[in-house]
Amino acid sequence: MRFSVLASGSTGNAIYVENDEHAFLVDAGLSGKKMEQLFAKIDRDMKNLSGILVTHEHSDHIKGLGVVARKYKVPIYANEKTWQAMDGHVGTIPLDQRFVFDMETVKSFGSIDIESFAVSHDAADPMFYVFHENDRKLVLITDTGYVSDRMKGIIRGADSFVFESNHDIGMLQMGRYPWSIKRRILSDVGHVSNEDAAVAMSEVVFEKPTQIYLSHLSKDNNMKDLARMSVTQTLQSCGILAGEYVHLHDTDAEEPTLLVTV
Repeated sequence: MRFSVLASGSTGNAIYVENDEHAFLVDAGLSGKKMEQLFAKIDRDMKNLSGILVTHEHSDHIKGLGVVARKYKVPIYANEKTWQAMDGHVGTIPLDQRFVFDMETVKSFGSIDIESFAVSHDAADPMFYVFHENDRKLVLITDTGYVSDRMKGIIRGADSFVFESNHDIGMLQMGRYPWSIKRRILSDVGHVSNEDAAVAMSEVVFEKPTQIYLSHLSKDNNMKDLARMSVTQTLQSCGILAGEYVHLHDTDAEEPTLLVTV
């Protein structure tokens, strides 16, 4: 498997995953034109997509979904409640492109098995995905207020993680957001902080080469350097030295990461 975090942040999210047989997009939270530009930067074409997997109905995850679905005739996968919540926000998607991917199930596409799992977020029925191929495992987990023991059991031991590191608590508390939004972000159905993400990471990584892409950073309440430093320090306090077998990587709201092998 190979993957690229095409865009990650509060302004739009999209992740590309492929192998030699299939290609998937997880979320399409940017305009159709921007999505095409991001694909071009990794030398890929959306006409070759096998499907788009939707995590939840928030606009930063589905903004370009309808446009891309109609233009490229791509199958779309989401659970029933997410389909219901998206209706009216993505335009008309033909019935032969609408597929249900139930929570806590596995769909197989050739040699890739895709596992869905629940997260804790203020959406209709939010879920993320684990990609399995042979003995390799790629975990995508953002948009969750906390990482439960059940989630940890599902994501444990991955070779690569795209892991939410949304905010610095101090920046959020001192920032310009109204208290209602701060309370929402800090809640169990909001987003995980740098420190909480790192604690969860420390409990799911194995002692083997592991790549962690810090994702969904808040534009107003985080910075790449701060997220990396906070996660590094928290991992170290948990007995894990970043750079030894755990390697941290940045993601960006505008530029895709390199297409890398899991």
